[in-house]
Parts: sequence; C-alpha cells; structure tokens
Amino acid sequence: MTEVLLPLAVVAPIVVSTLPLALGLRYDRVGWPVAAIGTTVTAGIAAAIAAETVISGPFSHALGGFLPPVGIELVADRLSVAVLLLVAAVSVATLAFARIAGPHENSFYSAYLLLVGGLVGMVLTGDLFNLFVFLEITGLTTYALIAADRSGASAYASLKYLVVGTVGASLYLLGVGYVFLATGTLNMIDVQAQIVAQAGYGDPLVRASYAFIATGLALKIALFPVHSWQPDAYQRAPDSVTTIVAALVSTASAYALIRVTYTVFTVDFLAANEGIATAILVVSTVSIVAGSALAAIQSNLKRMFAYSSVAQFGMIGASVALANETALLGGIVHLIGHGLVKFGLFLGTGLLALGYGTRRIGNLASAARAAPYTSGAVAVLGLVLVGIPPSIGFLGKWYIGVGAVDAGLASGGAVGIAVATAIFVSTLFTLSYVARIIERFYFAGAGLPGDHGDAGGGDAPADGAATASRGAPADAATDGGGSPARTASGLPAPVAGAPHSSLAPDRVPTASLIALALAAVAAVALGFGGFALAEWFDPFLTEAFT
Repeated sequence: MTEVLLPLAVVAPIVVSTLPLALGLRYDRVGWPVAAIGTTVTAGIAAAIAAETVISGPFSHALGGFLPPVGIELVADRLSVAVLLLVAAVSVATLAFARIAGPHENSFYSAYLLLVGGLVGMVLTGDLFNLFVFLEITGLTTYALIAADRSGASAYASLKYLVVGTVGASLYLLGVGYVFLATGTLNMIDVQAQIVAQAGYGDPLVRASYAFIATGLALKIALFPVHSWQPDAYQRAPDSVTTIVAALVSTASAYALIRVTYTVFTVDFLAANEGIATAILVVSTVSIVAGSALAAIQSNLKRMFAYSSVAQFGMIGASVALANETALLGGIVHLIGHGLVKFGLFLGTGLLALGYGTRRIGNLASAARAAPYTSGAVAVLGLVLVGIPPSIGFLGKWYIGVGAVDAGLASGGAVGIAVATAIFVSTLFTLSYVARIIERFYFAGAGLPGDHGDAGGGDAPADGAATASRGAPADAATDGGGSPARTASGLPAPVAGAPHSSLAPDRVPTASLIALALAAVAAVALGFGGFALAEWFDPFLTEAFT
C-alpha cells in the first residue's frame, strides 16, 4: 500500500494546479491558499516516503499495474528522497515569501504547482523517457514563471531560456532514442543490464547516447560555456520565482545527471570511455573557475549568485566524471547543500529588495543596521557558499577535492589535481565577493538613496518590490495589487530615492524570517553531519561502485 505514495507525490501538485485557474473564475486571489495546501500536502507525502525508505529501504510503484520494463516505474531510494525533501521544503517556504512579494495572479500559482509536480516527477521516475516528460513540464513552467511579472526584460530572459532549454531537452531526447535503439528498453535498471548484455560500453550508439544526454543536461544545469541563460533568468525573474528556480530547477537536472550516469550507464562506462569522462572534467573545471570569476565582478546580488551557481554546478559535474566514491559523495552533498544555500541567499536578497528597493551591493551600505536578522542570515549563508567550516558548503567541497586528488594520484594524470586546484581558486573568488557583501552590510558608511538604475545589467523592477505596479502612481510602492507594499517591519515600503536610514528596524514577515533563519541554521548544522550523510548515501554509493 505504501508504494501508492509515489504516484500521489507526483499527481497531488499537478491536479491541484488546475484549481487556482478554475476557482479564479469566481474568486480573486484564491491561488495562494490553494498553492499552500497543495505544497503542504506534497511535503507531507514526501515525509512519508522518506520514513518508508528509512524503515523498509528502497521501494517502487509500477504505474497502471504494468510492470517494468514495459511499464513506467517510480522509485524512491536514499538519493531521490534527499532531493525530494529539498523540493518539498523549498516549495513550501518560498510560498510564504511569494504571498508578500508576488506575483499574485492565480495563473502564477497554477504554474508554481505544476513546476513542483514536474520536479517531484524528475526525482522519482525510474524511466528515461518519463524523465524527459517531467523535464519538459519543469522547463515549460519555468519559462512562464520567469516572465510572470510581464516586463520586457523578464520576457526576453524567458525567451532566451526557452531557446536554450528546448535545445537541451531535444539533445536529451535524442540520446534517449539512441539508448532505445541499442537496448530496446527505457527502464533505467533494465537499460543498465541490456547495455552489458546486448551492446557493450564501447558501442557507438551507447557512447553517442550518453554524450547527447550529458550535453542536454549540461544546458539545463548551466555549465560554462552553455550557461548564458542563467544570469538573465535569475536576475530578471520576480524574486519569489528566482528563489525556487535557483534552488531547485538546475538542482533537479544535476540530480538527473548523477542518476543517469551511475544508475543507467554505471561507473564501468566511464572507466571504459576515458575520453568522455575527461571532456566532462575539462568543461566542469573551466565552469568552476569561470563562474566564480564572473560572479566576483558583479554588482547586482541576483546576478552575482547566478554566476556562482555556474561554478558550484561545475563542482558537481566534476564529481560525477571523476568516477570516485569520495568525489561522488561530495557531489551529492554539495547538490543538497547548494540548493539549500541558494534558496536562502535569494530569499534574503528578495527581502532586502522589499525594504531597500534595490539589489545592488552599492546601495546596501550598512544594511545590517536596519535589517540585522536578514543581513546576518545572508552573511552566514555567504560564508557557507565560500566553504567555511563547519558548514555543508565546506563538507561538499572537501569530499570533492579529496576525491579529485585521489583520482589524480591513482591515475597519474593531472586532471584530478587540476579539479582540486580549480576548487581552491574558486573558493578564493567566492571569498572575495562574499567579503565585499559583508563589508558593505556591516562596515560601509551611511546608506545611499535607493536606485533602480543599473547600467550594465542591473535591477529590473520586480512585482512587489519598492517599485510602481501597473496602475499605481509612479512614485508609490505597491504590493502588485494596488495597495501599498509593506517592508519587513510591516510599514509602507520606501519609494525610489528614499534614504535607507528611513527604514524601520528589520522585522521581516514571520514566516519568511523563520524560513531564512532555518536555511542558515541547517546549512551550518549539516556541516557537522559528515558521517551521518555518508551513512545516509552509502546504499546508493555502494550500489554504484560494486
């Protein structure tokens, strides 16, 4: 009976996503409560799946009663459950912020729930083609959400992501087609067996299939140099959209890369095709350094953290290609930690934008005076991003670095050592821009007037921030619905040009403050859980390397 939990986790948010539009024909602003119920139910199901996995081990469900390899299978194991819990937690917590920051349209919340359903499906599916279906659901809803504020800048960013994302999905589907030609099946476990039985790791179809799948997922993950969609998408999207997209969308695609590589093709495929593994390592290593260097020169917080994601996912990509148990453990830990940290950083950035009307570092001088709790949480999460121990950021980087050195020493090659060196260089770049943020928050002079201008790629007015909404006076801040927007303290938001010193002390909306604080505490606390995390993921790692 417990296996019914798996289809329920996927179906619940997708079915509920129809209600905001249907009920919206009669009721205004019904979207948020419906989305809150839908995501809370999904989180409860995710918790039940996690409990069952801990108690009884991995379990599966054959949809429609058609057993694999003919039917589609949903599977829960320790790896998928960890990502599922991250999806559930972030989707619930982001809604608390969206209630204040907007968008408030019912269509937004329908797309939001559909996105959650697509992410859950990506995490739980055990079928390669079904993974493509959920990848497309996730992509299509993300395109719509990025353009949710209906501004020209966000529409352009969404279109850019649409083009790149469509290419990525097409490459992935082409790879799946080659897999089917080589093996005659699409079930992940069955493909693993049939590659050995019918084709072999050196078969051109098998090699081409992995190359296409990995390239398609790299576009979705935003590895350098196919990362260009990500900074624009993160910057131009409404703050609440950026919060969930940055934390989960690329994370789910990176999870898919890990799952396909080690469950479908296996570590033996990487060992038999060193050229493919080396190509991924080279791309990932360049991504680590380039992403961090580009982040260090940004003045817009959202754009800065977007480029930092390019670097962090480069580390995860390297951990996959190193084919080393220690490195893969680090990649998985870093995957979960990065999702948690980016949720907190973009949530904190959004809360600061509500009060200050800007996301530019230069306009946030002494922000800690007026927003001590929000600024403090952002500072802590920034240090986690650097990898200061004890934190989950340190833990993930440490395991990947150690695995890279071990791989380099074992093979006598320089690639592994290059990866470890790139992680060190990236850490220095990350420290430079995080230190700049902390210095601005705590040690800069008096605040400057709020400024929406952003020459060279700055702020795009976000619905719900201290900018004029459609139909509101140009000099008034609104919440996106015509009523005055509220700052973290519940007071009217300052208009553009208001001095920062006019802000009341930081008392952010309770739910958002709790979510931000929990993200910061969890990111640090998980740094103490190295042995516990290694034990949690040990069944997956043991299966992958035996």
